[in-house]
Amino acid sequence: MSESLTKQLLVAMPALHDPNFSRTVTLICEHNEHGAMGIVVNQPITLCVDELIRYLDVDADDQEAASAHSPVYAGGPVHANRGFVLHDSDRKWTSTYTIDDDLKLTTSEDILLDIGRGAGPENAIVALGYAGWGPGQLEKELKENAWLTVPYQAKIVFDTPVEKRWQSAASKLGIDLNLISSEAGHA
Repeated sequence: MSESLTKQLLVAMPALHDPNFSRTVTLICEHNEHGAMGIVVNQPITLCVDELIRYLDVDADDQEAASAHSPVYAGGPVHANRGFVLHDSDRKWTSTYTIDDDLKLTTSEDILLDIGRGAGPENAIVALGYAGWGPGQLEKELKENAWLTVPYQAKIVFDTPVEKRWQSAASKLGIDLNLISSEAGHA
């Protein structure tokens, strides 16, 4: 395996027409000899976090406290009914995986309940599903120019308006994706 892409942003090239990944930015949460796992951070769905919290089996008081109107994201096509929260808090919930000192991924309900109570992390993306690659698959896609890799920047993931994340991430490499053809050419 080549260098780990953990905590890199994958920016879909215009020629990538897979409906799950067209014009996406995916944060790689883990990359090793077994493959890679990431969360798409720019594909909101029509569900809000407070609506998702209402689906959980919690006390009525907890449901009424839910005030997070942030969108839920389509995190990827794998296990699309399972929740993932990408966040920047040092706090650990029941199932928190540390990506790096300043970035975590939590899969337990307790973080959603804290978000609903206003006691969650300052910055968080709630997603359903994740993107997954088998051993060597992501490396192959990179060689085929399906993706650009961009160093993680919290500002892109948490602060940039969702509709600007794709171009904003690519611009960190000095690339204007609007100037790249969506047709792949082979010499």
